[in-house]
Amino acid sequence: MEGKKQRIVVKVGTSTLTHDSGSLDLRSMERLARTLADLQGLGHEIILVSSGAIAVGTESLGLPERPRELRMKQAAAAVGQCRMMHIYDKLFAEYNQSVAQILLTGDDVEDPNRAEHLRGTFSALLSMGVIPVVNENDSVSSAEIETGHHKVLGDNDTLSAIVAGLCRANLLVLLSDIDGLYDADPKAHPEAKLLHQVTELTPEILEMAGGAGTWRGTGGMATKLSAARVAMAAGFDMVITNGAKLENLYGIVEGQDIGTRFIARRIIQ
Repeated sequence: MEGKKQRIVVKVGTSTLTHDSGSLDLRSMERLARTLADLQGLGHEIILVSSGAIAVGTESLGLPERPRELRMKQAAAAVGQCRMMHIYDKLFAEYNQSVAQILLTGDDVEDPNRAEHLRGTFSALLSMGVIPVVNENDSVSSAEIETGHHKVLGDNDTLSAIVAGLCRANLLVLLSDIDGLYDADPKAHPEAKLLHQVTELTPEILEMAGGAGTWRGTGGMATKLSAARVAMAAGFDMVITNGAKLENLYGIVEGQDIGTRFIARRIIQ
């Protein structure tokens, strides 16, 4: 894909966007906005899937910990989403880049009519050079996720893969708090080796996925491998890389061996 203009979905996790306290990491958000605006300036089309609303809302409301009650989670998400979009809008504007907010539920991507309208919205925004900022509509859909009655999205790793497929993206990049997929837990095994390329989700690969990540996020390697399954089946590559090294996005877009790249079988249309 080197030199080719690509449609790229970038998913950024809560651990990249916030400090341990739960407050926004403005330096990280500024670097993210600068890098994505620059990639857009190079001719690529960018879609940002952003986590963090509940964590930011928790901090903004002065709550001592992440809420456990569903309605409080939804309230925190509503406050946090507003705060995050305000900051994204200001940061991207510094680089003369417009952004748009898109909040999704499972029904939006499951229903064919809704999905088609959604695809048209993404297409229109991208054609005008706008970067859509996507998140799950937690104030509505968390009820479905928490009760397990309608688990279509459930986490932003899966959401980003579904959005990438819906928009016919060329590449999905998951920014995490780890460099990629290792053959063992690198925290427990310092000798663990980073896998740079995965061409098939074998049982051995799936066994390498541990549990959930930090308290601020909900995803672990298991959700990322689920996203990889969606991506590979849909015919586009997915890369897991460290969100602390945002400059690596340039090399990833050029096809360099950074992070772990899950290589899809190309679908001939």
